[in-house]
Amino acid sequence: MSHATIARWLLSALCGAQGMGTLAIDLNRTHASNPLWLRHARFHLVWQAISYAMLSAVEVAMILTPGSYQEQRFYLAAILASIPMLSCVVAFVARDLYGGGLHDPNGIPPLRVVIFGSERLIDLNLAAEAAALLILASIVVLYRLR
Repeated sequence: MSHATIARWLLSALCGAQGMGTLAIDLNRTHASNPLWLRHARFHLVWQAISYAMLSAVEVAMILTPGSYQEQRFYLAAILASIPMLSCVVAFVARDLYGGGLHDPNGIPPLRVVIFGSERLIDLNLAAEAAALLILASIVVLYRLR
């Protein structure tokens, strides 16, 4: 099996996980049905989650459908997959501008770790997005090795 084929399957898996993961994480009691969230905020969240899931389905189809322009479709799918990840980083950096926070009291708490005797809080969303960006970059590098 070639590097390109492996990369295509890995990118498909990443895109599928991104779409399904968004639905699983956001359509539950800590997010979409969180009684402390404003109704309009929940509406936007559900809209966003469904959009990401539909986008991931298009990405998987672009990658796995045989035919012409496979290389271009691979790179386009990789770019499209990176947009939700990069937008999370932008939202994180800009959160003071709009009064945003990384977690809510009745939501998913941050991970508490002790590093060199100092307790740190690691937001799981940011950790997942950073890991996904690294995985995506690795998949693109693998694809280029062909």
